Amino acid sequence: MTDAARYVKFVECSDEDGAFVGQCPGLIGPCCHGPDESEVDRELCQIVEDWVSLLRIVGRPLPPPTAGKYVSRLIA
Repeated sequence: MTDAARYVKFVECSDEDGAFVGQCPGLIGPCCHGPDESEVDRELCQIVEDWVSLLRIVGRPLPPPTAGKYVSRLIA
């Protein structure tokens, strides 16, 4: 499992403009959007991979993972 896979990722439909919005709570907020849900998901996954890599390169610790057994508690 990659470090990026340890974070929950969401793609939601925006009521405001009907576009899909991707974010990764705990790591990065809304960071990509577009009309195609699958494309936004692919873009979001790439952004999370890049963000994790950047944190490692600059020597910053990764936030605690959000994927796993108690995800619903973290979201609430």
